[in-house]
Amino acid sequence: TGKTLKDSTRMKFSTNEFYLKSPEEMAQAFRDVPEALRNSVVIAERCNVELRHNNLLPQFETGDGTDAEEFLSRLALEGLARKIGNDAPLVYRERLADELTMIKKMGFTSYFLIVWDFIRHAKSRGIPVGPGRGSAAGSLVSYSLDITEIDPIKYNLLFERFLNPERVSMPDIDIDFCQDRRQEVINYVAGKYGADHVAQIITFGTMKAKAAIRDVGRAMDIPYAEVDRIAKLIPNDPKMTIELALKMEPQLKQAFDADESVRELIMIAMRLEGLNRHASTHAAGVVISPEPLTNYAPLYRNPADESIVTQFEMKALEKVGLLKFDFLGLKTLTVIEKTLEYIKQAGEELTLQNMPLDDGLTYELLSSGQTAGVFQLESEGMRDILVRMQPNRFEDLIALVALYRPGPMQWIDDFIKRKKGETKVTYIMPQLKDILDETYGIILYQEQVMLIANKIANFSMGQADLLRKAMGKKNAEEMEKQKEVFIRGAVKNGITDKKAKRLFEVMEPFAQYGFNKSHSAAYAYIAYHTAYLKAHYPVAFMAATLTLDMSDSDRIVKSINECRKMKIAMLPPDINLSGREFRVIGNSIRFGLEAVKGVGGAAIEAVLEVRETGGPFMSVEDLLTRVDTRKVNKKVLEGLVKAGAFDSLGISRAAAMDAVSEGLNGGSRSSRNANQVSMFGEEGEEQVAAAADWDEQELLKNEKEALGFYITGHPLTRYDAVLSRLRAQKTSDLEQVADKADILIGGILRAVKKKNVKSSGELMAYLTLEDDEGSVEVIVFSSLYKTIYQLLKKDAVVLVKGSIDKDEKGVRVRALEISNLEDAGKRSVKRIEISLKNEPESTEHLRRIHSLVHEYPGDCQLYLMIRSTASHTLIATGVTINPDATLVNRLETMMGRGTVTVS
Repeated sequence: TGKTLKDSTRMKFSTNEFYLKSPEEMAQAFRDVPEALRNSVVIAERCNVELRHNNLLPQFETGDGTDAEEFLSRLALEGLARKIGNDAPLVYRERLADELTMIKKMGFTSYFLIVWDFIRHAKSRGIPVGPGRGSAAGSLVSYSLDITEIDPIKYNLLFERFLNPERVSMPDIDIDFCQDRRQEVINYVAGKYGADHVAQIITFGTMKAKAAIRDVGRAMDIPYAEVDRIAKLIPNDPKMTIELALKMEPQLKQAFDADESVRELIMIAMRLEGLNRHASTHAAGVVISPEPLTNYAPLYRNPADESIVTQFEMKALEKVGLLKFDFLGLKTLTVIEKTLEYIKQAGEELTLQNMPLDDGLTYELLSSGQTAGVFQLESEGMRDILVRMQPNRFEDLIALVALYRPGPMQWIDDFIKRKKGETKVTYIMPQLKDILDETYGIILYQEQVMLIANKIANFSMGQADLLRKAMGKKNAEEMEKQKEVFIRGAVKNGITDKKAKRLFEVMEPFAQYGFNKSHSAAYAYIAYHTAYLKAHYPVAFMAATLTLDMSDSDRIVKSINECRKMKIAMLPPDINLSGREFRVIGNSIRFGLEAVKGVGGAAIEAVLEVRETGGPFMSVEDLLTRVDTRKVNKKVLEGLVKAGAFDSLGISRAAAMDAVSEGLNGGSRSSRNANQVSMFGEEGEEQVAAAADWDEQELLKNEKEALGFYITGHPLTRYDAVLSRLRAQKTSDLEQVADKADILIGGILRAVKKKNVKSSGELMAYLTLEDDEGSVEVIVFSSLYKTIYQLLKKDAVVLVKGSIDKDEKGVRVRALEISNLEDAGKRSVKRIEISLKNEPESTEHLRRIHSLVHEYPGDCQLYLMIRSTASHTLIATGVTINPDATLVNRLETMMGRGTVTVS
């Protein structure tokens, strides 16, 4: 538009264009850019933002005419008495008074009251609210108002890390809500302050170094393998630029100098790097203004969901003077709430406040590393540290969250050795013991840096926060000033100049990596509660986890595997016993009907309503006569049959499918034939043959189609022995494998997508390979594709030898060899041993085994292990067989699981 904000404050912008770059910059950026890329980049020209120094917040109305500052003080004092007691220690009362004075002085009274109000509303409506993450956990006022749930004095959290009176900045309280009900809280705020005063905030996705290379390469029709090779030469660092990568990475510079096409690719990518690639809505940010928002910022209608967002991003809004509020949706809170609901259904009342933070069973679970589903603690690396650390107090969890990041990870081994007494805990100087005792002498938190500056060099907490920030940002000029002040202060306290310098030099690297303890404590608080629930109420916790993951097949598979490890039985969906969600049945979990694909909420509600009023269904026909088949249609019913929901009616799945088809087409075969006279039988004798039941392969295939995973078995189970012998890895292990490492993995091809390589005209393929713990994408380049393309058929069982390929999109496998898993298994099997008890019926067993194995002639030796109470006898039969997976499966069906050993 060419207008400044001042010229257009009353205008609403609803276009999809954003103006952030000047025309000159645009012309430079787009010189020689391929046409295919131009439409994917969001173009923009800079807006002139009118800076405001006042905070544009609506004044909070107390409702009874009370002054807002007086109202805040009253609420805080009442909250402190409720949480600490009427005779709260002096340290609490003084801290609360100091914080209230500072909040009022900085003009943030209404901010705190607005946050208090919408959190109070959420809790009154039963909407789960988090403990308040981020530096706000360091505020006693926030704790007293129930904005946060962690006592800042008990855990040594600092108010000045949240609001620094010597560096006035906007307060930032991150609040987590149940992900399913977060929008209810936003709607409440919009209703209270006016829909035209409340909006979410825009965010711009920019072209990062690797993404720019990949996008330009795609537009220039450069082969994927070449673009991928160049992109991977750029170091993995969020702040990395192509220009910096050329200086740091010799191979990239060599490719740039030697290859004209690579040089052109990189030059164009450098012009586009940093441009806005797309616009979306900020995950959490909401802005509330005292007047209609169009008086302060242009607005934009998001075409994805028709929501209204500001055209100014977060930092620009702060410059205008508007404050953002973070409404975050956190699934873990919903899992916790759902677990508590299951516990209540079992007749027990439990709240988070009833869970002591020193529970032995919880720390046993954490120390065992069995933390699948536990917030922040379920990765393989985190489990390993938990087992090594053996945490036994809440402070250990706070430290763990802070330690498990790229910088501080170097201190993990030392931390664990100090905790276990294997290394002596030492302090740079004795005065630091009180500050560093909980972290065994290691400076781990930003708050510790501040406390050291305060205690050793007489810094005020505000000054200490400025020092912490300067150290973290590596501001050399500011650091030199702060160093002089620090040394002078330390010397005044009787510390030698040399020791003061040494302490400052030791603090500096720790401050660069130090974590916000308030944030770490809030994460540890949620992590502890999920671990507590898993330790004490494992079935309810896993049922809640499964319910929240109903739309994510990979997550469901992982949770089912975790249930099996925990000896929790998984019961299939059942038309008479299942609810909409997963249900707790003793020490078992019953599948929810909504976990069946294609079965919508309306259909489920219709089935449950009829079942509740009229009792359980006696047959498929009974269900068809009672439900509204416009809602519970053929697709829904067939999905339920494939999932096994009618198995308990004593009917095979094939017969149930036939009954559905016949019932929807005007009555079952039996009803149509009931009054007919058979040519060969008596009147009324039914001559309709029962539908042949599905074989195992078809049953599992249909089950997978309906559920997205298998529950009664898995087609790959029959190959477990082969895969174990070959030391193949599972898909769930691949995240922990290093990039470019060699791997061997077996699975079923669930998708085969062929692609033409434009530069050569040859075919390559992208495969989806699935095992019993998840799936992974496999890339087959043209050189390999042309030799093994016959194997690449949907549902084929294959063995893939390849290398790990990690990038910003996740983990994939580059295939080097692909073979038929059946053939690979046969080649690796030397002998098969069948275990038999020495009982009278053994003769019959031997006869049946003899009859069966002769159907599979081959070169593999067959042995019999005859077991009795006194001894075991191994017999070489002299029979050679084909070690076919079908044969092994049939033998185990006959003799029992675990009776056949393949080696």
